[in-house]
Amino acid sequence: MKNLWPFLCFITCLLVLASCSSSRKLTRQLDGTFEKSATLENGFHGFMVYDPEQREVLYQHNADKYFTPASNTKLFTFYTSLKLLGDSIPGIRYHIQGDSLYFWGTGDPSFLHEDFPYSPVLEFLRRQKQHLVYIPANYQEKHFGPGWAWGDYNWYYSPERGAFPIYGNYVSVEFTPQDSFPQAYPQYFQKLLEPGDTYPGPGPGVMRDLKSNRFLYKTNSQRGARTQKVPFVYSEFLAIDLLRDTLAREITIKSEVPEFLNPTQTVYSVPADSLYKPMLQRSDNFYAEQLLLLSSEAISDSLKADIAIDYMKKHYLKDLPDEPQWRDGSGLSRYNLFTPRSMVKLLEKIQRELPQERLFQLLPAGGVSGTIKQWYRGEEPYVFAKTGTLNNNHSLSGYLKTKSGKVFIFSFMNSNYLSPTSDVKREMEKVLRAVHEQY
Repeated sequence: MKNLWPFLCFITCLLVLASCSSSRKLTRQLDGTFEKSATLENGFHGFMVYDPEQREVLYQHNADKYFTPASNTKLFTFYTSLKLLGDSIPGIRYHIQGDSLYFWGTGDPSFLHEDFPYSPVLEFLRRQKQHLVYIPANYQEKHFGPGWAWGDYNWYYSPERGAFPIYGNYVSVEFTPQDSFPQAYPQYFQKLLEPGDTYPGPGPGVMRDLKSNRFLYKTNSQRGARTQKVPFVYSEFLAIDLLRDTLAREITIKSEVPEFLNPTQTVYSVPADSLYKPMLQRSDNFYAEQLLLLSSEAISDSLKADIAIDYMKKHYLKDLPDEPQWRDGSGLSRYNLFTPRSMVKLLEKIQRELPQERLFQLLPAGGVSGTIKQWYRGEEPYVFAKTGTLNNNHSLSGYLKTKSGKVFIFSFMNSNYLSPTSDVKREMEKVLRAVHEQY
């Protein structure tokens, strides 16, 4: 054993020297990229890569500076949901009193959404013999979040928030060459379609009125079949009207909350992961916003994003290196500001919450799935990360698997650049591949 000890010390020293050599080589290479890249020189860029096993920062560049995170914000919503929601999503709360069933919304976005053909909540309501009475939830939000672009109101990625979402809070309008007019789903909206000429393009297409559910459409038989998803102007009265139409039965809306609504019971709708995966992989804004409202409902009697945000900052995020300026669930808000090193710390917290296999299945995988399917390709996926993109801003934060099998955490954030985002992504890919290769 005495003879073996010097040999072990020698091997250890070699490994340490090799590690230091890799680190120095990587630092020189990445410094050169950030200093000399023509693409990166016309914007503001921050990057950090961290080894959670050794608790060591391997490289950082502007890691303490604030950036517009865009949909990287969904990682904050994801962590919030992991901490405050269970394995299943509460669909409705209800109370039975006499011959009436009183129910109200939790913010669950899955109800009658096309992603979920089977609805436990719908089946529950169908089975009830009592008279259905809807109680408006204690919803304290505007339908658009702070700092959202109001001009996006007509596009699929910007549905309005609500306490009792239904059909994803959008209408699908289908155009086919053989039809002289489009078909709406839900059918309820068919009567609200009108021929018009406001669609900003060659068509076919639909443009909703800014403040009402008036949908003007333009047809073009030369353009082939097309389906457009258009958010509707949401209200709980409209949601219940749609539900009446779907159930083909009367539902009363009672604006004053009865005092006897305790104890309450819950109908659960879908597994939580079935919302987390599309939120992270296709960057679904609606799911993200509603998950934050669901989280607030889980800890209070109100649906308000700030309740969940303030709670998380006080109880689970107070050790972040830099206090986040966090305003919504999706990242549509331009008011959000995070630093790369705070993103890394958040990802370290998420890593502790979930087994790696489950975590990597939920996140987009480079070259394989989600918003990075066309990027970061390798013989095997080596990047598992969330993207975030707004005009002149692009971020990628997640986990990087090295050639030796180590898993590092990274955040790469870019703001105020004038180059095409595809050029910025190519530079990011060079940086991440260099880390992958060196370790």
